[in-house]
Formats: sequence, C-alpha cells, structure tokens
Amino acid sequence: MVQDRTLVFLFSFSALGVLYAMNTIPEFQEPYVILETGVAVLVIVFLFYYLITRGNPPKDFLFFVFAEFCFTCVIDLTSALEYDGIISGFMDFYQKTGEPYLGTSYAIMMCYWDGIAHFILYLMMISRITDRWAAYRTLGLFWAGSLCANMSVFITGIVAGKYGSEVRPAFWLNFLFLLMPVLGAVTLFTRPKDRPLIGGYNAQHVQTMKLIWRPLDMILVVLLLAAMAFTVLRGLVALDSPLEACSVYLSQYEPYLKDPVGYPKVMMLHLFFYGLPLLGAFVYGLLKPGCTWMSDWTTFFAGAMIQCQWSHIGGSLHSRTTTPFRIPNDAFWTVLGANLLYAAVPVLVAMRVHSNPYFFLKIAPFPGQTGLPNSEEKDTKYKEK
Repeated sequence: MVQDRTLVFLFSFSALGVLYAMNTIPEFQEPYVILETGVAVLVIVFLFYYLITRGNPPKDFLFFVFAEFCFTCVIDLTSALEYDGIISGFMDFYQKTGEPYLGTSYAIMMCYWDGIAHFILYLMMISRITDRWAAYRTLGLFWAGSLCANMSVFITGIVAGKYGSEVRPAFWLNFLFLLMPVLGAVTLFTRPKDRPLIGGYNAQHVQTMKLIWRPLDMILVVLLLAAMAFTVLRGLVALDSPLEACSVYLSQYEPYLKDPVGYPKVMMLHLFFYGLPLLGAFVYGLLKPGCTWMSDWTTFFAGAMIQCQWSHIGGSLHSRTTTPFRIPNDAFWTVLGANLLYAAVPVLVAMRVHSNPYFFLKIAPFPGQTGLPNSEEKDTKYKEK
C-alpha cells in the first residue's frame, strides 16, 4: 500500500551511501571488485524486500523487480547529475574503472530517463501491486517497451561503438537489466487483458465504418506512413547507403547519426529492423477491424519509441556531443520538430486505441436475430470499466 511505496522510495536513496563509500574507499574501486560489489548489493536489496514482505508477500513477483530497480534508478540519476557537474563525490571511481561510456551524451540522457521516468513508473506499479485490486498491465507494457529499447541499444552500442575496446567487468551487470524487462514483457503479454476483448452493438457499428468516415484514424495512418518513410531514410543512413538523399540528410540535417560512440547508429538500425514492421502492422490494425493485439503492442512500442527519441534528441543537443555531430543551426527546428513528431506518433496511436477501442474488439455472436440487449449490456460493462 502507501507505506510500501514510501518504504521503497526511501530505501532506494540508500544507494547514495553505497556510492559514497565506494568512492572514498580505494579497495572498492578495482574493476572486478566493482562487479562483485554490484552483485552483492543487488542480492542484499532483494533479500531486504523479501524479508520485510514475508508476513504479507506480494502476489506478483514483479514487485521485487520494480523495487530492486528503484534502487538502481537512483544510481543512474546520480551518474547523470555528476557527469553534468550538478553534484560530485559519488561516481568518480565508476567513471574511471566502472563504465566510462556512461559519460557519453546519449548515456547521460538515458540515465536521466531511467532515474526519473522509470523511477516514477516503478513507484506507480508497486502501488498497484500492493493494492491487490488495481491493474497495472498497461503501465507494465509501457515500462517493458521502454527498458527493452533502452538496454538493447545501450549494450549493443557499447560493443559496436568506440568504447568496444574499453569493456570492463561491470559491463556484464547490464544484461540483468535487459533480461528482466524481457521477462516482464513476456509475463505481461501472456496475462489476461485489463479490458474485455469482445464488443457488442457499438463495436459492430464502428467496425462497419470505412476509413474515410474515421478522420482521426485517417490522420494516424498518414502519420504512420510518414514515420515509416522517416525510419527507412535514417535506417539507410545508418547502413551507409550511397543514395544522394541519405548523404544530404546526414550532412545537412543529422550528422549525429554518425557519432562514433555508436548509439545513434544502433538505435536507427533497431528502429529499421524492429520498429518499421510494427509501424506497418499498426497501419494494418487501423484498417482491419478486430485486431485485438493493437492495445498491447501500441503501448509497448510507445514506451520504446519515447525512450529512444528522448535519448536521441537529448544526446544530439547535449554539450558532450562534439560540434561536428550536432544539428546544424539552419536545420535545427526542422530536425527537432521531425524528431518530436516521430516520437509522438506511436504515443498518439496508443492513446487512440485505448480511448476508443471498439474498432479493435472481436464481435460477440448475437443470440437470435439482433441480440441487442446482450450486446448493449457488454458495452455498458465496458464503459464502466
């Protein structure tokens, strides 16, 4: 309940004590000692939450994942603040012998996202789990999409970019933060939905309407097609395509895509190979009625996209990005606007699906000829939920 969430919130900041101790005791600053200490701390944090909840254990094992990750969110936020010179005295050792690539502009923005956005999501989901009646499946899918995108780009970017030769033992801790959201996503996708999948009369009526009579859906389809074109363009740039359009875009609009740190290129390839098919699937889902999978996958992809674009836009504007890779002044607002719109499109699609989902429901078989009483009852129950 509220006290559980408050306890998690307060205990998470004990991470500052751990960081301060490691930063002041030289014996804790050796690369393998950092790895061993990191594993030990994660185990201790898990045991702490396990022991204090034994009398009234949470029914969802993801409670322990979210509580554990609240602790690491504080570490990520501390790292970002220290690299930006806002605080000091906590992460000097980690910058040198832990994970030096956390000082890149992309990684700093990624840490801000984890330390703020993910931290808030964890507290909200913990509150709903301990409430035992509140559903958090939609929030969970958004988190899973965000952290999967976060860690997959981060890990791949480390080994594929200029820091690939500077991998230290602490690097291997990152795989835990990739494995957990994948496991969480699989768990949440296989759970029953928070809302019914069967619609009645209202769903049948909406699904008979052509796209031309659904202006919002028509606008979203156009935006999705534009997003697909943008994804293809930047994907080809990342693949070093010799096309003139790619060369012009790289030199005059987003030279950040060729930043040697590797993260921008890896992100574009992720979106090209994984995001592009999903964008195409969403176009299909807006044209073909009864695609019940739309609610889950639009939420998951919205989390992934907004995290990627936050780190990408913030990284390209950050002072640690060298001048040759920053957005040219004469194209600044064009590039910024395109990137913001690109981030907004999946979020808008997800909001549309959840706010008026009748088009994406299966039609209930009607008893008799019309079955209006039963179907209206189903729709009434849906509205109440």
